Amino acid sequence: MMSSFQLMQTLTDPYLITNTSIKQPPSSLSGMLKFLGPGFILSASIVGSGELIATTVLGAKAGFAAIWIILVSCLAKVAVQLEFGRHAILTGETSVQAFNKLPGIKFGKGTWAVWMLLVMQSLKVIQIGGIVGGTAVVLHLMFPGLSVYVWAFVTAAMGAALIYDGRYGFIEKVSLFMIMMFTLFTVSSLVSVQFTEFAFSFSEIINGFRFRLTGEEIAVAMGAFGITGVASDEIIAYNYWCLEKGYASYAGVPDGSPAWKERANGWINVMYLDAVVAMILYTLITIVFYLLGAAILHGNEIIPNGNGVIETLALIYTQSLGVGAKTMYLVGAFFVLFSSVFATLAYWTRVFPDLFGQLGWFDFSDLKKRKKLVTILAFVIPFIWACIYCYIELPVLMVLSGGIIGSFMLMLVVFAAWQFKYSLIQKLPSGRFYNIIFWISVASIAWVAIYSLAQTFG
Repeated sequence: MMSSFQLMQTLTDPYLITNTSIKQPPSSLSGMLKFLGPGFILSASIVGSGELIATTVLGAKAGFAAIWIILVSCLAKVAVQLEFGRHAILTGETSVQAFNKLPGIKFGKGTWAVWMLLVMQSLKVIQIGGIVGGTAVVLHLMFPGLSVYVWAFVTAAMGAALIYDGRYGFIEKVSLFMIMMFTLFTVSSLVSVQFTEFAFSFSEIINGFRFRLTGEEIAVAMGAFGITGVASDEIIAYNYWCLEKGYASYAGVPDGSPAWKERANGWINVMYLDAVVAMILYTLITIVFYLLGAAILHGNEIIPNGNGVIETLALIYTQSLGVGAKTMYLVGAFFVLFSSVFATLAYWTRVFPDLFGQLGWFDFSDLKKRKKLVTILAFVIPFIWACIYCYIELPVLMVLSGGIIGSFMLMLVVFAAWQFKYSLIQKLPSGRFYNIIFWISVASIAWVAIYSLAQTFG
């Protein structure tokens, strides 16, 4: 029999905002902590290929000299993410619904922004295929009885089995578990390096803020900037997680009344805390992987590519600290990569039905049809990822290609955030401090993009 909770989940549309679910926002820190959650899913998605592969490769090429790129990447995009969260709470609209209201020409029922998102999101299939491949490589190193290709499809099947039901609460809990696992194992791996010949000093880390990179290093850094920290598709996804957590429903129908404004402000503050906690988590792990690459691989004449990144690090751990350290690194690597597969699949099964709905190809408002499509996509999408990996077989190239696409998507996301911010002033103006942080975030994204292009082509 179906439990009352499952029945409620089956019948309730998380994107339909009414006044029946109103809750007063918590006023204490302990009360606010109980309503965290969207950031856990975000962190599970963020900490993936960008950290394990792209960030490690950047550290291997640039040594400690590019730590500043990683920090800028992790910190610069947060305010743009917050604007998507604010928009969700203040309007109850999904990201794609909001994109379809951006100014500009329309093609059929969709604006240029919706079509652009559809194309770019589809192109990122190569990047996610690389993440599936990386997960398969890790599993093959742990259990060599099956080939990498078989493990790629096993990874796809595991993702499908966990996501097909599509329930937010389950996705949040699994994401939190994976965060705990990869934090434990990756930090332990970094500590273990200090007991090897690859130990590094604090002064070497300080040297990473000299703002000097070569043209080749800048090319890798541009891809790393696009894919580390909260990336463009993760900013878009945060809107869905805020809605499904209930922040907008708890605020109620946005009628502009003083009571609604007070509730909305309170739930926006909860969302801010959620985003800050997530930022601390993914920044920590990103820096850990960068330091591993800088300490262990920098100075090698040949930087490993493809599967070699993971294999080389695992081999060095075995030579330096024994099989146990290798296993520790590989378990951490598995949770890092598979958490990204898991959370990304959860997002893709939401954004594509929404895109189809805004383009007039599908009735997104029909909850029963939407759930059925989510189930179908949960099985189809990961097997496409696995097939793409088995055809290309170059995880690093696949991951970095997604980072470059993500950099262009960030421009769309920044434009949308700017439109959201100034179209919602009449609903609920933001404070001066928030405005300053928002424009610093926008300027940082633009500055790093210009700097990267100037160094690459100058």
